[in-house]
Amino acid sequence: MKTLQLSKPVKPALLVALITLTLGCGYSKNSMAVQPGTMPAISQLNPASAAAGASLPFEVDGTNFAGNAVINFNGMAQPTTVVSSIKLEATVPATALMNAGTVPVTVTNPAVSGGMYGGGTMAATSSPMSFTIN
Repeated sequence: MKTLQLSKPVKPALLVALITLTLGCGYSKNSMAVQPGTMPAISQLNPASAAAGASLPFEVDGTNFAGNAVINFNGMAQPTTVVSSIKLEATVPATALMNAGTVPVTVTNPAVSGGMYGGGTMAATSSPMSFTIN
């Protein structure tokens, strides 16, 4: 039985085609990036408390924060800067800090719709961590 021998110029062309197909299918996707819909977790609030009545620069540390993650302060989404997959920043407005007490802080990785077959991911929200307003 005879085996098929490929000429040398064909081998690199097949290799390039295989690499292109593999990359096009998403095989080389950055495994360090957190996908939307992944469950985030909060490990620390900085600060963990503040006096009532003034706006507050605020940091949330944790894990699995997606590139479009949002800090929810007392149930209200805040404009959020994603520093990394473990650090988010926002400025909590004075109106959210008017009354003394304890309020929940969560992080949401929003849903993403679409996809090749029309599907998407569901939003995922962390367990709450308490913030104290003095």
